[in-house]
Amino acid sequence: MRKAFYFNVDSKNIVQRSVSVSVNKLSEEPYASIVCYPQATPGEMLTRMEELRVLGVETVEFSGKIPASAYYVLGKGHVGVVAAVRAQGRQLALKMQRADSGRESLEHEAELLAKANEVGVGPHLVAATKHFLLMQLIDGGTLEEWLAAHRDKDAARAVLAEILEQCWRLDGIGLDHGGLVRAPRHILVDTADTPFIVDFETASVLRNASNVTSVCNFLFLGNGEVRKAVADMIGERERGELMGGLKNYRMNRNRQSFEELLELCLTIR
Repeated sequence: MRKAFYFNVDSKNIVQRSVSVSVNKLSEEPYASIVCYPQATPGEMLTRMEELRVLGVETVEFSGKIPASAYYVLGKGHVGVVAAVRAQGRQLALKMQRADSGRESLEHEAELLAKANEVGVGPHLVAATKHFLLMQLIDGGTLEEWLAAHRDKDAARAVLAEILEQCWRLDGIGLDHGGLVRAPRHILVDTADTPFIVDFETASVLRNASNVTSVCNFLFLGNGEVRKAVADMIGERERGELMGGLKNYRMNRNRQSFEELLELCLTIR
């Protein structure tokens, strides 16, 4: 089973367990209280079981590093729980809306992920219903994990450049991710060293898109572990120069200003 970690893992002492459950058994506990996390009701489960059948889900793999009820999953956030599934004859990822999320549905998130897909950003959306997103399963881990496992500077520059390019494309269509200032939760890198921006639950087309500036601040100007790892790989950035490049990009959002910003961000020092 391929694994994709959709959110950072704080605990390093969780014993991983794995169980593959047929869709027909998901209405039973303890599985139901993961599908309807944190607690299932008969009426809600009836609705969700029908949606899972519409999506063609065959089995759900409860495995990963993040606890949810009695088992473990790939990701858990304020809006949803992510698990690996077999659906439509292939391995995919399933985001399940939390029963306590306060959201009416995941349909708006699905629309925004589909919009991001149009410019080659995000895991490919396969299908969606009111309570579920069925999408590409990323075979990899977080950007922080990737940086810890790789020491090649050229490979690091390539991954960082692709992240910035994806943010540029999102800016170009006016889609603001909304979470890239906290990018450890939202950037995965697969085993082919391809980064993916994930989790569009807070995305919007109604506010000014600031993906490039948000991710630059996180990767090169922040105080977190990822910024430190990036600096260790390709050298510290000159803060004044980079701040100037970001200001220029904000004022002149064109390819030239973006290329100049890339140079400031990615020159190995």
